Amino acid sequence: MPVRERVRTFLETSRLQRIIIAVIVVNAATLGLETSAAVTERYGTALTVVDHAALYVFVAELAAKVYAHRLRFFRDPWNLFDTVIVALSLLPVANGLSVLRALRILRALRLISVVPSLRRVVTALLTAVPGMTSIVLLLGLVLYVAAVMGTKLYHATSPGYFGDLPTSLFTLFQMMTGDGWSDITREVMSEHPSAWLFFVLFMLVCTFVVLNLFIAVVVNAMEEDASGEAARATRGLETVVLAELSALRAEVRELRERTPAGAGAGAGPEGRSAAGAVTAEAVGAEPAAAGPGSAGTAPRSPSPRSRSSRGRSSRGARGRR
Repeated sequence: MPVRERVRTFLETSRLQRIIIAVIVVNAATLGLETSAAVTERYGTALTVVDHAALYVFVAELAAKVYAHRLRFFRDPWNLFDTVIVALSLLPVANGLSVLRALRILRALRLISVVPSLRRVVTALLTAVPGMTSIVLLLGLVLYVAAVMGTKLYHATSPGYFGDLPTSLFTLFQMMTGDGWSDITREVMSEHPSAWLFFVLFMLVCTFVVLNLFIAVVVNAMEEDASGEAARATRGLETVVLAELSALRAEVRELRERTPAGAGAGAGPEGRSAAGAVTAEAVGAEPAAAGPGSAGTAPRSPSPRSRSSRGRSSRGARGRR
């Protein structure tokens, strides 16, 4: 087996995947411990060594994947995702680039590309994006209409919540998430008792209808992804079964070709006809062998009974004459 194929097989083993997962988890834990000043002061050197070792492992893994898959490496979106995360970790970190140092925690996101179950969930979410776009537009339209109405109706009563259009949009978005909506409603209802109708309708439309549409779209996308995987597994099983059937047919054909052609001829009609022809030849050849001209065979002497019958027949013939 070529070296490239061996490297590719090694990268696809479950043991290596478990090792990479363990390295990601340990690296994420060390980055979390670095947020503690006491731990950093006491174990700062060890945490730095672990961080650099994990980075070297990630770089070696990506280099091996590029060597094994060549240009196909860049066709996989998950490989590009891992490359971007590792590249951000390789950027030089200075005192003025503390943001880049904080981006090292993005290595923990590599669990998404390594763990198959997480990868399926993210794939389903990305598949649901086109359907979610229409729901986002619907939600934005509802928020805009409600914000204009709230600003027109309650800007004088509650300027802190509905003073202008941007403030009303933020207030209604906060209410949609369920954060402090009762306090906002009571403050407005102290001056406008009928304001509950506006807020209840808004909460019903946004919280109980539109947001549930997001969940429905995501669940539908996950079900389609699961059914697609089941269909692909079924097609793979059918391919294996058909290949085995073809192999069995080839073996049966080879056995038939190896079997001698005249092995069972005696049992068939041709064998029986040939045997009958041989018997007929033997029967026809027996009188010739009994004749006087046959070589190496002495003529038989007639028996007394045959001689007496011949004498009587010759005397009767003379009397008739």
